[in-house]
Parts: sequence; structure tokens; C-alpha cells
Amino acid sequence: MTGAAGFVGSSLCDKLLALGHEVVGIDCFVPYYPRPLKEHNLRQARDCVNFKFIETDICRVFETTKDGTTRLGMELLDSVAIVFHEAAQAGVRASWGRDFEIYCHHNILGTQKLLEACKGREGLKIVYASSSSVYGETRKFPMEESDLPAPVSPYGMSKLAAEHLMRLYAANYDLYTVSLRYFTVYGPRQRPDMAFHRLIKAALTGAEFTVYGTGEQTRDFTFIGDIVQANLDAAERGKAGGVYNLGGGTRITMNDVIRLVESLAGQKINIRHIERQHGDVSHTGASVGLARQDFGFHPKVALKEGLTREIEFIRDVVLPQTS
Repeated sequence: MTGAAGFVGSSLCDKLLALGHEVVGIDCFVPYYPRPLKEHNLRQARDCVNFKFIETDICRVFETTKDGTTRLGMELLDSVAIVFHEAAQAGVRASWGRDFEIYCHHNILGTQKLLEACKGREGLKIVYASSSSVYGETRKFPMEESDLPAPVSPYGMSKLAAEHLMRLYAANYDLYTVSLRYFTVYGPRQRPDMAFHRLIKAALTGAEFTVYGTGEQTRDFTFIGDIVQANLDAAERGKAGGVYNLGGGTRITMNDVIRLVESLAGQKINIRHIERQHGDVSHTGASVGLARQDFGFHPKVALKEGLTREIEFIRDVVLPQTS
């Protein structure tokens, strides 16, 4: 598991461990948000005897030398049947300018080094966490995997580049890869830079919440538990080289989300509007027919229930750590 301390990675680790699997987790704790939150994400997994954690950069552990990958990288891959590749530098708005080098390193180069180390390993599967950001700005809904991707942010471009690498290694080296395009994942452990986290925290603390643009932009929100289950199912039944949308089926405006969170939290939120940011798309909406057909994807958690769980997590876990 790469990116094992992150939002999706740690949630997936816990599920795999609960099912009785042995898990090796890798994470380099990029300083995009506070390390204590990531350490908390790993707390449950670290208590399990079937979990081994290595703090390292995947570009280093899977570095290709003239004799092949590193000894540690070889040993890691010798012991695994499935690689869930969740490691990435996150953030659409932060991906411009001088920080783009960081996105190239973690999202593109890290993926290439991992694939290079994995090629030739019979039976090994790789499930890659891609993003709806690869689609860019579109007026066609729902978005389908056959649509031409046209990302409008460097982050989206980096995720698409890694997707293409997955396909290249599947086609040229007969490597089993599956790419999953996540549509705005939310729930407990969500990153603190993401809208729901910031919105809920504002509701619970009285802090100001910034809305970019009019608030009429829409997103297809997907609960973390549904994403975790989809990863397991895609590893088992997804088609090699396949690309799949994962959306929650709830497309809603930010203004409507604000009203819903206010209702659930019982607090009015202090809103400030600023201009729309570069790289932000107006709308997203996933067609999940292909994932449903190939591995039975069916999101189970409705937005109201998922938001209630995230509110409880931020109130009980995040705020005590930051107060």
C-alpha cells in the first residue's frame, strides 16, 4: 500500500487488516497537511501484528539501478500479491508554479518507478488511485470513461499521466493494472484542505468558510467506505488495463451542501466569497455503469449519513488535536 498514512490509504489498510490480510504500508509524510493527523490515521493499523510500516519515498525504495530495483524494493514486492497505489501529492490549487516539480516527482516519477519494479512479476496486480480531475471542464454529463480527458490543472495532468503509464505497462509488459477515477471522496479522515472538512470545522468552531465563486458549482461526492470497497472489488474483478469512474451518485451544489451541514451541525456558518480559483472545474458527475458492470460497484452511503459521520470525526478527533 503506497500512501498508507493518507485519507484513502489508511482507510483501505484498516479494511484489509480487518479481513485478515497482511499489509505493508509505505508513506513519506509529505508536508501538505499536519503529520499528527496522518499518524492518527495509522494508529489502528500499527496495533495490528499483520501490518508493517515503512517511512520512505517510493521514488527511493523503487529506484531503478543498473542491477534492477533496490534490495528493499525487491523484498517488498516479493511478499505482495496486490499493490494499492494511493501515494500522490494532492491538491488542485497548489499544483501551479514552482510546486509543480513536487507533483511530477510523487505523481508521475513515483508511479513510473513503481511500475518498472513491478513488471515481469507474474500474478501481481496494481490498483491505482486516479481522479475525476483528469476530465477537466466539460458540459457533458455524466462523465464517461470514453470521454476525452482534458485536465485544467497541473494536478489533473499529473494524475492522467500516471494513468497513461498504467496503460502502457499493462499493454507492453502484460502487467495487471486498474485505474480508479475518484470523484470527490469525503468522510472520516478527509484531508483538512478539502471543502467538506473546512466547512464542517467552520460550523463547529465559528470560523470563516471561504467559497470560491458563486457556490453554484456542483460535485459528485463519494463516501470513503464505498471507495474502499471498490478498491477491493476492482482488484478481484476489474479488467486488466481498465479505467473506472467511482462516484457516489449525489451531485449537489456547494450552496446546498452548506445548508445541509448547517442543519446537521445546528450552526449557521460564516461564509466569505472570493473569486473562482485557477484549475477549479464547474461541475463533475460520474457515470459508474462500467464499474457496476465489471465488479459490482454500487455506492451505499448517502450524503446525509456520510456527512454525519464526518462531523462526528472532526468534532471528536480533529478538533481535540488542534485546540
